[in-house]
Amino acid sequence: MGKIKVETCEIEGLKVITPTVFGDARGYFMETYNYNDFKAAGIDQIFVQDNQSASKKGVLRGLHFQKQFPQDKLVRVVSGAVFDVAVDLRKDSATFGKWFGVELSAENKKQFFIPKNFAHGFVVLSDYAEFAYKCTDFYHPDDEGGLRFDDPDIGVKWPIPEGMALNMTDKDRNWGSFAEYQEAMK
Repeated sequence: MGKIKVETCEIEGLKVITPTVFGDARGYFMETYNYNDFKAAGIDQIFVQDNQSASKKGVLRGLHFQKQFPQDKLVRVVSGAVFDVAVDLRKDSATFGKWFGVELSAENKKQFFIPKNFAHGFVVLSDYAEFAYKCTDFYHPDDEGGLRFDDPDIGVKWPIPEGMALNMTDKDRNWGSFAEYQEAMK
């Protein structure tokens, strides 16, 4: 059952997954995760933690990463819509410092696979959104890192409508730049 469609992205390792949805007059059914299907698609990870958050329109979370305990993530939206972003932090990658974004929504049911060593964040586009994700390592609060969401060196084109106020934590608003991140890596 539950076959998936997997689209590769211009940044190696990132994948957008669309599940098969079985719908009828009662509603729908879909498998959100099946190890065998994901393994056949080249995503052979063991997830150890599931997380879920709820946010209002204009909430921007990120760009986050774990420094010593990096995590692969499989993210999706249960309710509402977000624009989800991953930034390549793999030092030896041809796309180091590049970003990719995708709209995830309850309507399109897409999921986004983000490998280890990417910064990750999202902005809520709908009035309300519930965001769920699986991780391959546990969260370590003392290991958290981040990048400025609006760093011009990264250049994420967030689809923020004119007049929409961003709602962010001070921590997310004050992360360092990509240049500072690179300097710290030396």
